[in-house]
Amino acid sequence: MLPILYRDEHIVAIHKPAGLLVHRSNLARHEERFAVQLLRDQIGRRVYPVHRLDRGTSGVLVFALDPGMARTLGEAFMGKAVRKRYLAVVRGHPPAQGEIDHPLPRIRDDYATAMRSEESPPLQDALTRYRRLATYELPYRVDRYPTSRYALLELEPVSGRRHQLRRHLKHISHPIVGDATYGKGRHNRLFQELFGCRRLLLACVAMEFAHPLDGETLTLAAPPEGEFAAVIEQLALDCA
Repeated sequence: MLPILYRDEHIVAIHKPAGLLVHRSNLARHEERFAVQLLRDQIGRRVYPVHRLDRGTSGVLVFALDPGMARTLGEAFMGKAVRKRYLAVVRGHPPAQGEIDHPLPRIRDDYATAMRSEESPPLQDALTRYRRLATYELPYRVDRYPTSRYALLELEPVSGRRHQLRRHLKHISHPIVGDATYGKGRHNRLFQELFGCRRLLLACVAMEFAHPLDGETLTLAAPPEGEFAAVIEQLALDCA
């Protein structure tokens, strides 16, 4: 059963687990489990996703229960009327806070085909704000230093580009731990060995937007759980 964070006659929000795709795609043709299908079967109604979460990312995922609400909510997400907050464990110690204002090439579902047909995909403006919540230093040599540093960040994507947070953190040389595409394999393997954690350490923990029908602020929360929560707790103990 998918944990339901909120439901009325028009909107339903769940806490998506890491590793679950939102819907079928060309890149995962052989997968059989999708959030859309599971939630539809669980509540007995068609559901319409209004935004994305990467497969490896857990947290708040919002669906509409009819096409009209899907269009309205989709416009809210596209128009930056939704505030989202993420947590991530990253390599290194970034500054205490900052902004990453860095345009990103567009990624489509058929990204491999697009890259063959377009030498330079169009750039899209992208802005991420971040705040450092905690720092850790583990007594293990991974790169050229005798210890390895990590940090827990709070992230707020102002724009909504695909893989924005993962690509932005790579851009400032603080990739997210567990990211097989944009991260560092040696650090990912260290977390697998130390904590048994094989997931992307990125979670959408809070979301806030005005309900389209009455304008009341809808606040949704999904604190880290499972492997993510265990890693944060163990890092705090090991680095105390």
